[in-house]
Amino acid sequence: MSKAPTLRLDRLLANMGYGSRREVQQLVHAGLVTLDGETVEDADDRIVVTRDLSERMFIRGKPLDPPPGLALMLHKPLGVTCSHKEAGPIVYGLLPERWRRRDPAISTIGRLDKETSGLLLMTDDGNLLHRIISPRANISKRYHVTLDRPLRGDEAEIFSAGTLMLEGEDKPLLPATMEALSGTSAYLTIAEGRYHQVRRMFAAVGNHVTALHRDRIGDLALPGDLEPGQFRLLTEADLALILPPARTA
Repeated sequence: MSKAPTLRLDRLLANMGYGSRREVQQLVHAGLVTLDGETVEDADDRIVVTRDLSERMFIRGKPLDPPPGLALMLHKPLGVTCSHKEAGPIVYGLLPERWRRRDPAISTIGRLDKETSGLLLMTDDGNLLHRIISPRANISKRYHVTLDRPLRGDEAEIFSAGTLMLEGEDKPLLPATMEALSGTSAYLTIAEGRYHQVRRMFAAVGNHVTALHRDRIGDLALPGDLEPGQFRLLTEADLALILPPARTA
């Protein structure tokens, strides 16, 4: 097991968005930073950055924000984008304002387009991000799909064959699993993340997706009590549902 990293307190808090190093030093000098119930007296102190630090350190009497290594799930609403380059509201605006000043920055793990809602993962841990999005991880993603026209009946067979070619591409899709829920709705589970893949798959079989919602990544399901726009920190148990131990070795 790797040792927990240590950082100077002023650098740690500055990187977490609490202000410049000078402003953090002023917080410490004013006695507004405590650790394990004791007032921290020196901003130069090196702090062991453990996952429980937000339970042990308080700033102005409030618990420290989650330390570096943060990972969360967000229920992305419709009409919100995952990219700073697109017009309109972005998912980062749903996070606390201070979290948007963190370094390393919080990023989405993959994306959902503006007209897709549901489970979105975010982290400031680049290693975790790459482990999840790596094609070698082969992590499944399940979508609830609502269609413009009734299913023909052969879609599940076509999607599972591993031979479907999307328009403009020269490599077939990996096998995908479809479960019809009604004449015009289905669950589709894929293990890739090509551009607008689910919409293009149904277009390839002559249909049009009118609503798209992701409700599961790996074995991690979007909680029923997590409303659109809300987020929740991921636990180690949550991460194990996304990346089982056999895949993290």
